[in-house]
Amino acid sequence: MGSNPGKPRDLPTPTTAEGKEGLAALLAEPGRAVIALDFDGTLAPIVPDPDSARAHPGAVPALARLGPRVGSIAVVTGRPAGVAVRYGGFAGVPGLERLVVLGHYGAERWDAASGEVHAPAPHPGVDAVRAELPGFLDRIGAWGGTWIEDKGRAVAVHTRRTEDPQAAFEALREPVAELAAQHGLIVEPGRAVLELRPPGMDKGVALNDYLREVHAGPVLYAGDDLGDLAAFGAVEKRRAAGLPGLLVCSGNEEVAELAARADLVVDGPAGVVALLDALANALEDAAVKAWPDAPG
Repeated sequence: MGSNPGKPRDLPTPTTAEGKEGLAALLAEPGRAVIALDFDGTLAPIVPDPDSARAHPGAVPALARLGPRVGSIAVVTGRPAGVAVRYGGFAGVPGLERLVVLGHYGAERWDAASGEVHAPAPHPGVDAVRAELPGFLDRIGAWGGTWIEDKGRAVAVHTRRTEDPQAAFEALREPVAELAAQHGLIVEPGRAVLELRPPGMDKGVALNDYLREVHAGPVLYAGDDLGDLAAFGAVEKRRAAGLPGLLVCSGNEEVAELAARADLVVDGPAGVVALLDALANALEDAAVKAWPDAPG
């Protein structure tokens, strides 16, 4: 199978030496590489209603092109694993047989090979917070437009629909953190959202555990939000130990810290898809050069 002339051909150049090394290692050893990506804001555009989020139309085709060329693909998300699978359209796609979805920051896992979700028992504090939050937000005078999302193993408070999302977000940070602590939970801040969830769950832990499990070589991680900083940290620790990696920020102006730590900033989910397609083209071209007479 040769490269697709309708897809981006030129790989963007990382701005850091570590990123250039990570990309070169991925191209040199794709069979040991892991492509790991956040879902919302990275594979799927951010929308006012999270239930309306769907993967960019080019995401699954690009991942399906990469799937047979790399060691594995992992979607690392705060969403329930099954929800991410449905909204992403990942199930039953040829080429994605080695895809996994690490949902709820790794507390749940869906494997394309089996089509099953595996998860431990939920934390009791989540049920308590779920019941208490509506009255709690009313008592503290939360801004009109603030709303609650039940994520199963976590509960999120969104301010994106309020008149001033950032001001509403800042006003809620301290009281919501106090409520979470009362029930043994922590708060993960995001883009106009505060998520109350059990401790010990973050994208860095989830990613690191998975990379160790599959004995990963080079890793590419792409994310867009504060919750992705932990995954960036996991890749940075691997790089300090001599294991190459590439950090990609699905560009936005809301999370400057993530962009500052990235080796490469792309233009949102469309930019992520373009990067994945360009990477697939590069790996397909390399395969053709190595085996010019091979079928397919």
